[in-house]
Amino acid sequence: MINRRNIRVKVMQTLYSVESMDNETKPGEPLKILEKNLEHSRQLFTYLVFFITEVARYAEMDASQKANKHLPTKGDLNINTKIAGNELVWSILGDSTFKEAVSDYKIASLTDKEVIKKTYQALAESETYKTYTSIQGRDKKSEKKMLEFIFSTLMLPDEDFISHIEENFIHWDDDADMMVTLMDNFFQKPSAFNFGEMLTKEKSDFAKDLLNSVLDKKEYCLEIIKPKLKNWDVDRIAALDMILMQMGVCELLFFE
Repeated sequence: MINRRNIRVKVMQTLYSVESMDNETKPGEPLKILEKNLEHSRQLFTYLVFFITEVARYAEMDASQKANKHLPTKGDLNINTKIAGNELVWSILGDSTFKEAVSDYKIASLTDKEVIKKTYQALAESETYKTYTSIQGRDKKSEKKMLEFIFSTLMLPDEDFISHIEENFIHWDDDADMMVTLMDNFFQKPSAFNFGEMLTKEKSDFAKDLLNSVLDKKEYCLEIIKPKLKNWDVDRIAALDMILMQMGVCELLFFE
């Protein structure tokens, strides 16, 4: 689930959007922008998980293609497809909230088959994967570790994958750290995740209250901040820096 640190990032993004609109927003519009930003994060998280399952399932396609060569080698006829049956992968694919999110966001339409293929090929060549496939049977720990390996070692450092993500998700730079945290939490307790509810009610209320507080108390916060700006004019401070200060003041004064 999204934590308070992540929520602050989403609120900051929303406030910056409002600031960029010269504060000419209709009543309720900032809240809609916040909800949209949170939805973008939900979509991105769902896609990252979906991509991992596609890499795992590509093993069967690879095995089929090699077996159907005109003159397949012995190796082509004996591709190990253990990863395609990864128990966590099939648990994810069977999760009703995951299936609903994939459908809602049309996640499958965002995939790049060449990037999936490249990621799988890197997986198949790795010593970690060779060790995984050499072990008979399955256990939850190794199944989970294999998917973590795909994400952390193969996806995140790969320039082609990151370019693909940036092309489809314009807020990747802002959300990358959040996604790493979410994925780490997901791998720790995958069964605890609800893809349809990234925020608890308590955290949702916190996000809305923080947003409204900064907007409503903007002038009050400025009066507190201005005297502390030694040798600096308010107009010279970057909008994002001012937003962060206003958020900090609001949390200190109006939140427990």
